[in-house]
Amino acid sequence: MIQNAYVGLGSNLRDRAGYLLLAVRGMLDAGLDVIRLSSVYETEPVEYEHQPPFLNMVAELRGSTLLSPEQTLARMLRIEYALGRTRDIPLGPRTIDLDLLIYKDQHSDSEFLQLPHPRLAARRFVLVPLNELVPTLVHPVLGKPIRDLLAETKDSSRVVRWTPTTDRSD
Repeated sequence: MIQNAYVGLGSNLRDRAGYLLLAVRGMLDAGLDVIRLSSVYETEPVEYEHQPPFLNMVAELRGSTLLSPEQTLARMLRIEYALGRTRDIPLGPRTIDLDLLIYKDQHSDSEFLQLPHPRLAARRFVLVPLNELVPTLVHPVLGKPIRDLLAETKDSSRVVRWTPTTDRSD
């Protein structure tokens, strides 16, 4: 049984690492109990490919202190808005993107919230940092551990651990 929640963070505009840091700070300020962070990874864009590379990571939130999934998502959307997120181009460049990937064992398929995130198993930029944190976590719908989903994904996009000395886009 999954006890915690997992949030994907991504940025590909201006100070990408700064936006990730501000988003983590925003989650803490919003009362979300961030208990672990993955490494930061530089990733190439998928689907909408004509944009700068991303920095991505995953945050683990303590489940016992969480509000409902809808309230958690609402707080995450407010953080995105505060950090200048616009939605002009679907899947396009953004200052920050916060995705609720997994929320305990909960399932949701509403217009506002889909849980677990519907494209989680198809995206290396999510699976690699999630695998770093919880490789044996079993996907609540697919019934497979994250490490197996990573091994099986058809996504071959580049995902490389990032360090500040390798950042060339800021």
